[in-house]
Amino acid sequence: MSYRVTFVCTGNICRSPIAESVFRHHVQEEGLDVEVDSSGTGGWHVGDGADSRTVAALRRAGYASAHMARQFEREWFDRYDLIIALDEGHLAELRGMAPDGESAAKIRLLREFDPSAGSDLDVPDPYYGGRADFDHVLELVEAAMPGLLEEVRAGMTARSDHA
Repeated sequence: MSYRVTFVCTGNICRSPIAESVFRHHVQEEGLDVEVDSSGTGGWHVGDGADSRTVAALRRAGYASAHMARQFEREWFDRYDLIIALDEGHLAELRGMAPDGESAAKIRLLREFDPSAGSDLDVPDPYYGGRADFDHVLELVEAAMPGLLEEVRAGMTARSDHA
């Protein structure tokens, strides 16, 4: 069974689709058996594609983007091995939704995986900004990829050791 990772932001049209596309690219490059998707804590954009500025930032960096926004649901905790929040607000909201401690333990902040992040672990919302804000989000996401890939490899190994 594939290892499953999801990224969660507010509306699922900016930050989490960027993280989803970048991470999917990396796991495919490495040939890892990982399913990657994303969702939002709110339902305002359910069914919408990613923000056009998100798509443009991804294309400029050479990443593919095919996305349909959806809202994270409490029942999904069992589906995922790792649930990645894009900021502290998402982290708190997801932990509040978690049905138990095991589910809550799956939730992590993306920037926890970036050793240069320091104490600022939020990926800022670029929605009310411009091109530079979306490019900055992409840079922050990319900086967390090596650490996240290491975490996922370790999780996959631990899971296969218990199989």
